[in-house]
Amino acid sequence: MKIGIVGKPNTGKSTFFKAATLADVPVANYPFTTIDANVGTGFVRVECAEKFFGVKCNPRQGYCIDGNRFVPVELVDVAGLVIGAHEGRGLGNKFLDDLRQADVLIHIVDASGKTDEEGRPCEDHDPLNDIKFLEDELNSWYYGILERNRKKIQTINDIATQVSGLNVSLSMVKETVLSMKLNENPKKWSEAELMGFVKILREKSKPILIAANKCDHPQSEKYLERLKELGAIPCSAETELALREANKKGLIKYIPGDKSFEILSKDLTDGQKRGLEFIKKFLERFGNTGVQQVINQAVFKVLNYIVVFPGGVNKLADSEGRILPDAFLMPPGSTALDFAYKIHTDFGDKFIAAIDVKTKQRVGKDYKLKNMDVIEIISGR
Repeated sequence: MKIGIVGKPNTGKSTFFKAATLADVPVANYPFTTIDANVGTGFVRVECAEKFFGVKCNPRQGYCIDGNRFVPVELVDVAGLVIGAHEGRGLGNKFLDDLRQADVLIHIVDASGKTDEEGRPCEDHDPLNDIKFLEDELNSWYYGILERNRKKIQTINDIATQVSGLNVSLSMVKETVLSMKLNENPKKWSEAELMGFVKILREKSKPILIAANKCDHPQSEKYLERLKELGAIPCSAETELALREANKKGLIKYIPGDKSFEILSKDLTDGQKRGLEFIKKFLERFGNTGVQQVINQAVFKVLNYIVVFPGGVNKLADSEGRILPDAFLMPPGSTALDFAYKIHTDFGDKFIAAIDVKTKQRVGKDYKLKNMDVIEIISGR
């Protein structure tokens, strides 16, 4: 699971990344703060299976707070994208290379309209134009790869080979060809058909979720409703970062994604009190900062992944005594056999059956996993 954080320069990408990971990355108000991609661990938030069983879990990866399990995902914050990136303009080639293996993209848009198409400060720029420009750049990237290698493309399989480095599968290519009712010989496609094919294929392999960042800026009111009509989630990366850092210092208790926080320290400065009061009003208005919600939606709504816990009917702990130590993100349509292989190759190779631990029902290898399942794998020796 790899999530790419994308957008033009100076929209708050690195702030979003830092808020989600608490990694030490440079954040500044000028274009191309990020040169080399920042890679870190973010988390999706789900209700932990510990609640169902009335136990306390001990995660090996991620963490759990008050029954909220945080399951790790990889986040990649890449250099800002500018118009012409697919032709190498700006840091275009590097930007696109850094995104090759991303499963989903979070497009950080400056909802305030205070940065122009190049990421420079300005008085007013329509952020909806940035959405189209990013999609056009990505589509042109895909198109350029196929166009440069057109002589090598004789079959559908050849297309899949050319774009395999973009995390595109043969099934995605075949589904796109079928949905568009294209000739199975790519050489017979018109230019318009190739462009249409590229657009749909890119949407399948690099779907985009829009984060309307800086939603707390007064000027964002002008654009927020139109952005939300496109599925954008209002967010304030700066607010989330402030909350997470205050929580880390023990000043407050804050669970990422919550609609409120609890003040713990009695020794806050006047500045800290004013800052937390401002954040409180923000949360009362928007309900949350949007950062955790964006990551969750990218994984669970855009990619339709589910969370599955390994466990046993008679024992929820592993060999070291850790209760419900693991939680795995699984793609849609995953089976009990897929889960067995996810845990360990031997479990998959020697699979006998599985047990739904919550219902204590025995299921076969073709059992379709559900979100929040707890599964025990029975395998041969």
